[in-house]
Amino acid sequence: MLPEGWKKISLADAVRQKISYGIVQAGPHVNGGVPYIKSSDVRDDISLASLQRTSTDIHRKYIRSSVHPGDIVFSLRGNIGATCIVPPEISEANLTQGTARISCSQKVYPSFLIQELRTSSCIQQALNLSKGSTFKEISLESLRTLKIILPPLPEQKKIAAILSRWDRAIEGTEKLLANSQQQKKALMQQLLTGKKRLPGFTGEWKNYKLYVVGNITTGNTPSTKDESLYGEKFLFITPVDLGSCKYVKKSERMLSEKGASISRMIPAGSIFFSCIGTIGKMGIATRDCITNQQINAIEVKKNHNNEFIYYQIFSNKEQIDKLTAKQAVPIINKKTFSNFIISSPSLPEQKAIAAVLSTTDEEIAAIESDLSRLRQEKKALMQQLLTGKRRVKVD
Repeated sequence: MLPEGWKKISLADAVRQKISYGIVQAGPHVNGGVPYIKSSDVRDDISLASLQRTSTDIHRKYIRSSVHPGDIVFSLRGNIGATCIVPPEISEANLTQGTARISCSQKVYPSFLIQELRTSSCIQQALNLSKGSTFKEISLESLRTLKIILPPLPEQKKIAAILSRWDRAIEGTEKLLANSQQQKKALMQQLLTGKKRLPGFTGEWKNYKLYVVGNITTGNTPSTKDESLYGEKFLFITPVDLGSCKYVKKSERMLSEKGASISRMIPAGSIFFSCIGTIGKMGIATRDCITNQQINAIEVKKNHNNEFIYYQIFSNKEQIDKLTAKQAVPIINKKTFSNFIISSPSLPEQKAIAAVLSTTDEEIAAIESDLSRLRQEKKALMQQLLTGKRRVKVD
């Protein structure tokens, strides 16, 4: 039941110009030509500098799909349902066949409509209306039937203003996160190569093959046909469990005492590196566990620091990836991985470098947590405001 004055209408009834897609073939990039927006360009912000350009003649042939500031661009294929508003700095542009223009009528506020189109219900509608087996796409005809909920214009503007404040907070946090990640990358390039030394440390760095740094173990998978091998006692780490954070504290599947007895136990503190399929997913074990055969685990020896070695391998992932055997399933065999060379200073300097980088990781994790919280809070607010369950006061 919608609040009084609210309506459910089709997208076709919310526009002043017929929803249309753009240029079929934009041709080669033309310096100084008319910019055009592809589906891959459709994200929160459109950068004019990143857009390709078509000739004026082609643009004129497709003038029906030209867009101007305030128009909404909707992705019809690939990232179906992605939307953006044409910013003021793009005075005129065109689209490709994979994008559609939505020009709001006077009764629809663009900043409100884009929030509505970004709700999970609208995105799901778009996906349900899409057709194709290997290449999905939503047609213009189907897009025009998409249902939206529309409050009176003053309420639209108030809701849009509230949600825009959340968007700005999210955007600011995203930029802070990107800057912190870039600073960490630069710090790693300096500290992990010896180009920058921490105060009080001197002496040469030495090169070591990974098998000298630690004992390397490749895991195994107990028979999945025997349910008694699986249970709730021991973590069973696969590449699926790696990559989200440095420390691995849980796994999708667990092994029983029996399953662990026929597997290779990996001690806490060991470093994981996926070597089959998805190459280079990493983590550090927080407790004794078992891994499958897609992972090489490094039990770091006492004269090296496991966190320093983790960062050193992490920073060399591109070089390690080049050693991948080119076959149907990418693989780095254990011997090749074991012979990879890293550079290392004395143990005290290793610990000091690891401490600095760990502090940076903690700062990044805190920002990521803030960003996740902001996104969840905005999502909850959208569910309230865009359905009328929670009303706003209009002056």
